[in-house]
Amino acid sequence: MIAAIMSDSTSNRGAARRLLVIYNPTAGGSRRRRFEAVLAELAELGCPMDVRPTTGPGDAGHFAAEADATAHDLVVAAGGDGTINEVVNGLVGLPAPGKRPPLAILPLGTANVLAAELGLRIVPRDIASVIAQGAIRPVSLGQAEGADGQARIFSLMAGAGFDARVVESLDLRLKRLLGKGAYVVESLHQMCRRQPPPLRVTVDGREYESASVVVSNARFYAGRYLLAPEARLDEPLLHVCLFRYGDAFNTLRYALALQRDRLPVSRGFKIVSGRNIRIEGENTAPLQADGDIVARLPVNIRPLPDALQMVTAVS
Repeated sequence: MIAAIMSDSTSNRGAARRLLVIYNPTAGGSRRRRFEAVLAELAELGCPMDVRPTTGPGDAGHFAAEADATAHDLVVAAGGDGTINEVVNGLVGLPAPGKRPPLAILPLGTANVLAAELGLRIVPRDIASVIAQGAIRPVSLGQAEGADGQARIFSLMAGAGFDARVVESLDLRLKRLLGKGAYVVESLHQMCRRQPPPLRVTVDGREYESASVVVSNARFYAGRYLLAPEARLDEPLLHVCLFRYGDAFNTLRYALALQRDRLPVSRGFKIVSGRNIRIEGENTAPLQADGDIVARLPVNIRPLPDALQMVTAVS
């Protein structure tokens, strides 16, 4: 986890932070109430806010790309890991690193993996306190470049194989209805389908064969389940999680081990670390990053050291 003692790097130190809040208004029910409660807490803390709702895919990244560090001390991404990923890509796309405001998150998603990684509790008062007063430090990200030459940034992980097929085929209407349960339904469906040929994964020149792979920049996966124990957001090193077997029995075994925090010691599971990763398999097979399909195989993946500043919880 990111260290608890860090210096605040905002130029507006000592004053209330000026916030550009980018949020996905499709969140309803308890998530909408959480969003409104956090904004109310931030107002009580005296933070000026420029709130911009998204109206469709790409808006979050576009708003982030327009951010100006002279006008806003922080960009706040309010949504799930997918919305946060759009904001991250928008910020990293700014031409001058000095013009990138730091990023804070207001988690409104299904899994909220980045919130877990940053030590953030899903409680409105705590979220607001971290946004208004939390420490800021640089973090490293990952970059995936597909066969079309387009690069996509991720903060958490990129996966090919089983989890990418689940993400690609997920029924979004079912996700809105069942939340995480929709992933379980689609996972069971994918287990019954034909198993594709194994992936070829090259890590810093060494080759591996695997049914599925998750290249992780963080410890957690699908919530607060432990995937890569040694991964850290503040280290420019990616952890390549290799799932040797892809049949239904072993896929279910991996899933149960993940839920019990036993996956790192499971048979047929291996973690190797590196900085230059290539994944090859069936052409046009999907790659998911932070929960969205972003590229097609083959892909090249590498870390981006100190690519962004993020606000983290102080314990």
